[in-house]
Amino acid sequence: QVQLVESGGGLVQAGGSLRLSCAASGRTGSNYAMGWFRQAPGKEREFVAAIDRSGGSIYYEPSVKGRFTISRDNAKNTAYLQMNNLKPEDTAVYYCNGEPGISFWDIFSADFASWGQGTQVTVSS
Repeated sequence: QVQLVESGGGLVQAGGSLRLSCAASGRTGSNYAMGWFRQAPGKEREFVAAIDRSGGSIYYEPSVKGRFTISRDNAKNTAYLQMNNLKPEDTAVYYCNGEPGISFWDIFSADFASWGQGTQVTVSS
């Protein structure tokens, strides 16, 4: 079983940047696609970005495309989300996830068995 630990969140002013990390331990995540998701207060969790096993295929939710960059370092079993030009509407708890058997093409709507604690991102106006 894989444990995923998100970090890197914080409080930032609008227009600022943060880099989130997702460290995988246990049965590591280098063999399957990874995704970032977020949940704002009072809203459902939503998809943000996905990256396939090799990093060759990437997909973004339209509202973050051009501002966020997803990447991964399989040697470190870590995925990243670089967030630039942050907006107050980006305020949310950010989660990463991925499971064997869930492909890159299915990750944005996948029903994951469990979620980590996430990392809080707060963008002030």
